[in-house]
Amino acid sequence: MNICVFSSSSNAIPEIYFEEARKLGHLIGESGWKLIYGGANVGLMHACAEAARETGAKTVGIIPELIHAHRLSSPNDHEQIVTPNMRERKYLMRKRSNAFIALPGGFGTLEEILEVITLKQLNYHNKAVVFINTNGYYNPMLQQFDLAYRESFAKESYREMYFVASTPEEAVAYIKEYVPSEPLSKWFNVPSKETGN
Repeated sequence: MNICVFSSSSNAIPEIYFEEARKLGHLIGESGWKLIYGGANVGLMHACAEAARETGAKTVGIIPELIHAHRLSSPNDHEQIVTPNMRERKYLMRKRSNAFIALPGGFGTLEEILEVITLKQLNYHNKAVVFINTNGYYNPMLQQFDLAYRESFAKESYREMYFVASTPEEAVAYIKEYVPSEPLSKWFNVPSKETGN
């Protein structure tokens, strides 16, 4: 199974996030899975990939030319793919993966995992999507999701499209037991504004 991990490329974040990224990498290797990731030699990306390789996982780094040109790509991946842009990078990461995990990260991580959820909502795929909520990092975002459900910007059933794990162990267990659900309908059945019917 190919597991896509989206995560931070920052080295400036607290150590607890690196510890959990390494733990996830070890679990990916111990599970006999392959890691698909952003290919950088910094941040949680690097920590997770190094740990995955230590436990026998093959790693595939997919990195855009702009970042590769700054010498920020890992030299240790079993396969490295340099893409012309971010759009192609994300497409290949999604195409080659059977499940998606978001470790804590910044704008890029948020954009990547939310796009995966949006595509699942639109029935482009039905793969497992997991947030690892280390240190409560994703709590504010999950509160925003709750507001979207309460105000009918999103359907309550969309909660089923992703899983929030407290630990890497919980995330891996969820993926191992994941059974694709019936596709959800994106569209609300709502009255017309003009007629009320």
